[in-house]
Amino acid sequence: MAYYRRNIDHQLEIWRNASDHKPLLIRGARQVGKSTAVRQLGKSFKHYLEINLEKQPDLHQFFPDNINVKQTCQLLSVSTGIPVVPGETLLFIDEIQSCQNAIRALRYFREDYPELHVIAAGSLLEFALEELPSFAVGRIRSFYLYPFSFDEFLSAQGLNALIEFKSQAVKECKPLPEPIHNQLKDQLRTFYLVGGMPETVNTWISKQNFLACSRVHNDILDTYQQDFFKYKKRVSPDLLRQVLRSVALQAGKKFVFAEASRDVPAASVKECLRLLTLAGLITPVKHTAANGLPLGAEENEKYVKYLFLDLGLMQTMLSLPANDILLASDIDFVNKGATSEMFAGLELLKADDCFVKAEMFYWQNTDKGTSGEIDYLTVIDGHIIPIEVKAGTQGKMQSLYNFMPKHSSAFGIRTSLENISSYVHNDHLVKVVPLYTLSALTKA
Repeated sequence: MAYYRRNIDHQLEIWRNASDHKPLLIRGARQVGKSTAVRQLGKSFKHYLEINLEKQPDLHQFFPDNINVKQTCQLLSVSTGIPVVPGETLLFIDEIQSCQNAIRALRYFREDYPELHVIAAGSLLEFALEELPSFAVGRIRSFYLYPFSFDEFLSAQGLNALIEFKSQAVKECKPLPEPIHNQLKDQLRTFYLVGGMPETVNTWISKQNFLACSRVHNDILDTYQQDFFKYKKRVSPDLLRQVLRSVALQAGKKFVFAEASRDVPAASVKECLRLLTLAGLITPVKHTAANGLPLGAEENEKYVKYLFLDLGLMQTMLSLPANDILLASDIDFVNKGATSEMFAGLELLKADDCFVKAEMFYWQNTDKGTSGEIDYLTVIDGHIIPIEVKAGTQGKMQSLYNFMPKHSSAFGIRTSLENISSYVHNDHLVKVVPLYTLSALTKA
């Protein structure tokens, strides 16, 4: 499978060249590209030593309770025939969740062997870390990886000039030429169906076939569902599947437990949501009163929406017809099944600081007899910025207009398939941007 450059590569190169690098723990759902990115980095080292603690359980004995990490590296070198030389060797410990002692050992690499480059990763890693909440605070660095962003999808197709052009246009608030705007809209429609899972992106680039991508989606979904048996024995895999599907069906809305299952207690559904979040398959978007920073200081656990890991996977799970995306008008495209709101949230998630576990927020008027909602809130230059996903100029914007003065927003964002523009409403700036530029705008 071909390797296409990811945003993570630049950060890994910085880590590789830093004199004070800590052991790196790459976290994310299964099959988002963690191991592949590390192997790509390994090509820049003279020696690359990879072990898999799930496939090679006999290696667990090299990570005893009272570990000497230099001795462990010597044993690994002898058993693999690969030299372990500080500055020349990258040690990659994959599927580290299979051995808790190996997770604990990461702190000792920092303390006793800091000159060696060490990276660890694993599927369902968060379940193991939950049992070791303070295993190496301050001694390792976590890195959060997600599926391909839209820009990474464009880059994989060699369209880097297009990325730079649209990013510059956003910074200047300058409309794109219509041919380029239309080209990006077509690419966006494709991305809605292909999604960002690395194997699916590879399949699209090599075959240009939506059916082939859908088959890959089904394979990945099957793998996730097989993992359900590993989550917790007290939770039914069938209920996990049911709740995951309900997250997809309730995309863009406050999650209602009764819609997930009327036959089981809400507490069981809540536990499924927690486990699916730990596995990285869903991400909560929490309600906040947003009266100040940090946004999480006023979150309300009674109001939560969820993002599905990948838009392409979600479309396949729900068996949505491709023509609903490919042939829809611009307005219907944005309104169709809350997929655009899902895309916007995922782009914001992927654009966040990769070294911090991202938190997602939205705002809703919870007063009785009132309504109003802001799809997403983000923070730019210390200001709370509201983001509304709208089909076009006819979409009601009253929530945005009411929110900005009350929360001292520097500006608001309306995102759809409209070209870039801006206007002022009651002395408050509203930036109008296409969905495909959203990540660039939040970085601007």
